[in-house]
Amino acid sequence: MKEFFLTIAKYNEETNKTVAGILGKLSNDDREKNRKSYYGSLSGLYRHIVGCTVYFMSLFREAVSGNAEAVKAIESLAKVEVPKGKLSEEQWKDLVAVSKKVDKAFVNFVGAISEKDCDAPVKIDWFKGKPASVPLRFMLQNHTVHNTHHRGQISQILDSLKIDNDYSGIDAKFI
Repeated sequence: MKEFFLTIAKYNEETNKTVAGILGKLSNDDREKNRKSYYGSLSGLYRHIVGCTVYFMSLFREAVSGNAEAVKAIESLAKVEVPKGKLSEEQWKDLVAVSKKVDKAFVNFVGAISEKDCDAPVKIDWFKGKPASVPLRFMLQNHTVHNTHHRGQISQILDSLKIDNDYSGIDAKFI
């Protein structure tokens, strides 16, 4: 199971880099324009993907507290700040740099966990306390689905703008 999650973590890293590259070719006004998505703009959607990876990883700390390498990956994000609100061109560049750091930390985290860690309980409050925790593997699956969902929204917006954005395949280098 861990190898599957590591493949997906690397895919997320590569795909987020590709998405940032596509979005980086747009003008700042085009990235920031409200596209009527839940997070408004294309940069808002991308910022949400990055911020939620930081959030997910913060939930994992207690579950892997006995795994020093996994904790180290989480701690590498302690001072990471995801820019908020409408972004300037410079803030966009900062977000892309933060994204690279966050994605690398996630890959390092998944690389550090053991099969046993995949079953460790992660405390959540998403389901009104029922359940109060779920296995780490469930959260890793949730993270994958979350990122894919929001990249799909970005793709749909780019499609409507007639901007090529084929980043949906998993490159063979991850096998």
